[in-house]
Amino acid sequence: MAQLLRASTWGLFPWRSYCSQKAKGGVCVNLMQMDQILELNLEDFSVVVEPGVTRKALNTHLRDSGLWFPVDPGADASLCGMAATAASGTNAVRYGTMRENVLNLEVVLPDGRLLHTAGPGRHFRKSAAGYNLTGLFVGSEGTLGLITATTLRLHPAPEATVAATCAFPSVQAAVDSTVHILQAAVPVARIEFLDEVMMDACNRYSKLNCSVAPTLFLEFHGSQQALEEQLQRTEEIVQQNGASDFSWAKEAEERSQLWAARHNAWYAALALRPGCKGYSTDVCVPISRLPEIVVQTKEDLNASGLKGSIVGHVGDGNFHCILLVNPDDAEELGRVKAFAEQLGRRALALHGTCTGEHGIGLGKRQLLQEEVGAVGVETMRQLKAVLDPRGLMNPGKVL
Repeated sequence: MAQLLRASTWGLFPWRSYCSQKAKGGVCVNLMQMDQILELNLEDFSVVVEPGVTRKALNTHLRDSGLWFPVDPGADASLCGMAATAASGTNAVRYGTMRENVLNLEVVLPDGRLLHTAGPGRHFRKSAAGYNLTGLFVGSEGTLGLITATTLRLHPAPEATVAATCAFPSVQAAVDSTVHILQAAVPVARIEFLDEVMMDACNRYSKLNCSVAPTLFLEFHGSQQALEEQLQRTEEIVQQNGASDFSWAKEAEERSQLWAARHNAWYAALALRPGCKGYSTDVCVPISRLPEIVVQTKEDLNASGLKGSIVGHVGDGNFHCILLVNPDDAEELGRVKAFAEQLGRRALALHGTCTGEHGIGLGKRQLLQEEVGAVGVETMRQLKAVLDPRGLMNPGKVL
């Protein structure tokens, strides 16, 4: 790998599962055959994996260890790819994103040198030693180097797990409940919002039998006693916000069906308009501003004439509009892009970000400039120029 980078004069694009689309000509580097779990430190709650190891493969390997890796973007993505894109998902509200769960990275730099961002073999939980190089490469979208191994933080597997669904009379009530649950310090493991359009799609696609109404999917982890307390407090909060059809999923099969439906929400939405494509937004705002932006976005979506739905990891302020568009209709595609750009700017106005988990890529470069400012973008350009002066790594992305 180091020799390839030293010799290359073409743009290089890391390829992993669910990763990478070339912006222009170049060489796509497939790392999926590097699929070894290199080191497992049970007592230190850490593991070292190569780029071809996926999330599900790691958790299968850990099944009898009492540990697991909770970051779950839905797709069975490669773990190094998840680090490169700062992935998150349904469990982020309890366990954090990849940023909080990557301890060290092995990176081949564009000039062929090998970098261990926290030092060779190190897997400590905290450090005040110099600049945070690990944090620099997490979320770099393949623009600074090729990640060839990542050291991850593991977590104890929960003693017990319970999921729940509850329907609400309005989007406002559902999102208010989310804020109230978090403010009450209920240690919810997952809390997902689906509007009535998405619930209708999930009922059809995943054969659920839920109310076609704004809905929360929740999950709780802990001891049996702790779960009873969490469930009681949550039920009180959602009932105060007018929740109905409250139902618990205590068996593993029920929970699996529920979360499979959530993870298949993209495909469920596409099935509402066969032959069309999906276009997803990805804003994230402070929790206190979440009800305001979700309610306003729902009103804008209804008024736009566009076909779409809202779904998201509202426990950390992140949600998505899945907009359905005919790719052959230039006028409709233009309206979809304008809607997404307006939503990104609304999030920025509320002190949020234009992308909670999908990254900048090609489509959000202008919004990145508005988010971090001219000095922020110039600092990023300077870092890129020092590490990749030939501009080989994933050219055209982010900057």
